[in-house]
Amino acid sequence: MIAMDNLILGFNILLTPANLFACFIGVFIGTLIGVLPGIGPVGTMAILLPITFSMGPTTAIILLSGIYYGAQYGGSTTSILVNIPGEIGSIVTCLDGYQMARQGRAGPALGMCAIGSFIGGTVSIFGLIFLTPSLAKLAIGFGPPELFSLILLGLMMVTSLGTGSVLKSMLMALLGMFISTIGKESIMGYGRFTLGSITLADGLGLAPVAVGMFGLGELLTNIEELKKQEVFKTTIKNLLPTLKDWLACRWTFIRSTLLGFFLGIFPGGGVTVSTFFAYGLERRCSKHPEKFGTGVIEGVCAPETANNAATSGSMVPLLALGVPPNGVMAMLLGALIVHGIQPGPFFINEHPDLFWGIIASLFIGNIMLLVLNLPLIGLWLQLLRVPHRLLFPLIITFCFIGVYSLNNNIFELFIMIVFGFLGYLTQKIKYPPGPFLLGLVLGPMLEVSLRQSMTISQGDPAIFIQRPLSAGLLILMILIIIWVSTQAVRKQGSTKKSIKLKT
Repeated sequence: MIAMDNLILGFNILLTPANLFACFIGVFIGTLIGVLPGIGPVGTMAILLPITFSMGPTTAIILLSGIYYGAQYGGSTTSILVNIPGEIGSIVTCLDGYQMARQGRAGPALGMCAIGSFIGGTVSIFGLIFLTPSLAKLAIGFGPPELFSLILLGLMMVTSLGTGSVLKSMLMALLGMFISTIGKESIMGYGRFTLGSITLADGLGLAPVAVGMFGLGELLTNIEELKKQEVFKTTIKNLLPTLKDWLACRWTFIRSTLLGFFLGIFPGGGVTVSTFFAYGLERRCSKHPEKFGTGVIEGVCAPETANNAATSGSMVPLLALGVPPNGVMAMLLGALIVHGIQPGPFFINEHPDLFWGIIASLFIGNIMLLVLNLPLIGLWLQLLRVPHRLLFPLIITFCFIGVYSLNNNIFELFIMIVFGFLGYLTQKIKYPPGPFLLGLVLGPMLEVSLRQSMTISQGDPAIFIQRPLSAGLLILMILIIIWVSTQAVRKQGSTKKSIKLKT
């Protein structure tokens, strides 16, 4: 009953003209970014972050959240028609979606993507409603030592359990933490690495760094790797799936929603991992697993349902604990901090209007996306044909205008350019930028909690193992490190063995 009253409060907040318009613009831009392969939701949120500084916190977060889950909807269009995932969460959709298009069933494939996304996104919101307050109540007893151990665990899980090299992810997280130390120290107020610059004395702002790493960096990479994409020429008709399609996917909706939501909660999980797991689970549960990859509707429904369920799941640790489980949530955390709001155990009690406004926006946003994706398929097809040589200069111009408009400081443009080339170089040598953003956002929180813990214990580091919850989190972190190291050794051993067998 209390949850229902709070949800009504959230809808009252959302249904103001400014918030409703922000929700629509967010999901529209998110869908657009999903349809156009390239920049992705993190880069888009980074580019639009300066614009949100003139908005209220609730309006800004509703806009940025809409971009995130809107991109999950839009990414399926290119996966099915071009065989290129518009967003990383739509990689698995290519396997069966493109084959369905080649069989003349692009319409039902696109329709099932939209419907599966709507069901996964909407049902998982209830998990967010009931799980976040409970987790926040559990975390109220957290002190600085527990917070330090939790942030350390989150960083370790994201870097260790994510895709790609663990060592490279850790190095990028450490680089982000180092960059976060530039400027005035938070407790004593002395300068660090400022080089006598007034701009650096205030630290490197999130906007110029993020726009550089994820905006310019992505654009430079895409310009270099630009390939002419051809939309598969087929008639888009019969968008609504047949009765046979519905019956084939009736249990897929349930399995993929639950799996996507709970995998989204865990650091290192998120959208990408949930889609692969959902596809694998569906193939294992299927009566005809050999048909997967040839154009079966379940192979489209499972990843698209899971990736939108994961978006709601990933908000649970961010809003309840203040710890982002992935790069997108790190960007959202940065936006909240910029607006003077600190997510964590007291977030719901201190900012109920913001929390329940976000919840309401998820409900309305999913309805908007269903309306946008089904009738406007023709529009998205035309956008796919827009040459990238026209889009990229406009995006670069927008990056410069957005960053300069913050403080009218030309030095911040140089910061953006430097980090743009850094983002380009790191992607060239396969160093993931996501952990860098996590380190940049979580670095100050980690340092403050460490300093506070040392002050409480009068410099005795044993405080982290003397407090049971902190000790438990550290033990879990050590177990993860041992497990990841064991898996790496086994993988290296199997690789050497296969090389010997080939020779």
